[in-house]
Amino acid sequence: MSQPVRRRPKVHADQAARPLAGLQRQLTQAVAAGAVLLPPPEPQPATGRTLGAASRRLIEAAVTIAAEPALLPTAYQHSVLCQTCLPYRRPAAGILTWERSNGFVHLSLTAGRAFHPSGHWVQMGLPFGPKPRQILAYLTTQAILQQQPLIDIERSLASFIRLMDYDNKGQTFRVVKEQIAMLAAADFRMGLARDSIAETHKGTFVSAFNLWCEKDDKQRVLWPRTVQLGAAYFESALDFAVPLDQRAIAALGHSAMALDVYTWAAQRLHRVGTSRPDAVSWAALKHQFGQGFTRIRKFRETFLAALRAVKCVYPAMRLEVGAAGLELYHSPPPIPYAVGRPRRMLARADSSRT
Repeated sequence: MSQPVRRRPKVHADQAARPLAGLQRQLTQAVAAGAVLLPPPEPQPATGRTLGAASRRLIEAAVTIAAEPALLPTAYQHSVLCQTCLPYRRPAAGILTWERSNGFVHLSLTAGRAFHPSGHWVQMGLPFGPKPRQILAYLTTQAILQQQPLIDIERSLASFIRLMDYDNKGQTFRVVKEQIAMLAAADFRMGLARDSIAETHKGTFVSAFNLWCEKDDKQRVLWPRTVQLGAAYFESALDFAVPLDQRAIAALGHSAMALDVYTWAAQRLHRVGTSRPDAVSWAALKHQFGQGFTRIRKFRETFLAALRAVKCVYPAMRLEVGAAGLELYHSPPPIPYAVGRPRRMLARADSSRT
């Protein structure tokens, strides 16, 4: 059998408009050249030959990012949320608190209550799944780019739906609105423990919001039309937000774990020393990413699938998978930190106006 020609793939910026066959052909070239590592294929119906929506988004993002690496950040996420994570699935009824930790960073999240337009308090649930991760990154990004914490959700919701490449259906809008409301009502505690000293920082992602109720009795959902990020969260994000590639955030929207692995790798790998790799055991990885998994074998299988998806949109990520866990190697971040720090960008913007 002849070996595939290993040459640099020929890619273009308008991949989203290309036929599926063209995308698959160029992705095959990218895989042969080692530029892209594909995740396992999604199960397909016996009668269908087309890729699923998640695989197509991943292919398009992989080819586009390989062709046009981002030089400026198009998304931000707070560094604490890059090291800890929200629930993957809807918590069981009555579960109103959530705690995760990673090293000396600890996150405690409590579901809050919101005042209903009809005049009573409503207990909200905990945010869960891929969408609140994408929503928090979007809200944080909008606040940083606009240089102020007040965000008009009603105006920006349609843009967010398009940016994330969600299907433009009523159910999608309903789910997004529900997750925004739960994020807006939640309270958090961030704990830092180092050198026998423990610090607790408390606050909210959103300090104020207007809550509205849909008039459709069949699909009642509470959601805010405007939100104002908490002052402490906003100021902290200006100093500690991690610059990310929005194309990757959208492409990984099918998997909460893949989003967590991407943001974790984005803030972690560039801090690895250049002399030797950092080892992370499977037990440590399961503690961080394995919520809901009881068997390490099943977790490892799911984690490696998420890792391969992340490699598609973060091709500079360098690590090795072994029997004991991962070996992390120094890698450039998806967006250079030299240009990606929010305060530094805002300072440059202010100086350009004078």
